[in-house]
Amino acid sequence: MTTAQPTDAAPEVPRADQFSATELAADVVSCGVVLKKTVATAESLTAGLVAATIADIPGASAVLRGGVVSYDNAVKADLLGVSTDLLAERGSVDPQVAEEMAAGARDKCGADFGISTTGVAGPDAHDGKSVGTVYIGWADASGSGSVEQHFSGDRASIRRQSRDAALTVLRERMKSGSLLANS
Repeated sequence: MTTAQPTDAAPEVPRADQFSATELAADVVSCGVVLKKTVATAESLTAGLVAATIADIPGASAVLRGGVVSYDNAVKADLLGVSTDLLAERGSVDPQVAEEMAAGARDKCGADFGISTTGVAGPDAHDGKSVGTVYIGWADASGSGSVEQHFSGDRASIRRQSRDAALTVLRERMKSGSLLANS
């Protein structure tokens, strides 16, 4: 497993004036349809926002295999296969947890791409992490990784920014996968 650090060539999170969530999701669906690839989600702090935004796009049924809202650590472990030792040692807000969530969603849903969100929406810190700390995990045929983000705002704003970041990472993984397949 590889973890992308903020200094790596990690996908940039869009500014609010760059792409709307609907535009990002439409691009994910379009990529999936063209590439004949599928997506699965594992969401903690976003609680289904990523999957719901994708499902809002016509044609999503050809791309979105399913998703798990894993707010509770027992769900992360039991349904997604996240290591209970990892959860006990590092807590749920952790890059490796994000990777294991994405890999679990991909595996359990039989999808080509898995994407996950875990983080602290607030109002209080959690697992020693400050409000706005978010990890976006991804998993695909090439492996898995995660991207760390730090957002500001109220709880709803942090959740929306996390959704947009997850859609951006997913879109970039799908596009890079298509480039690798065509080279």
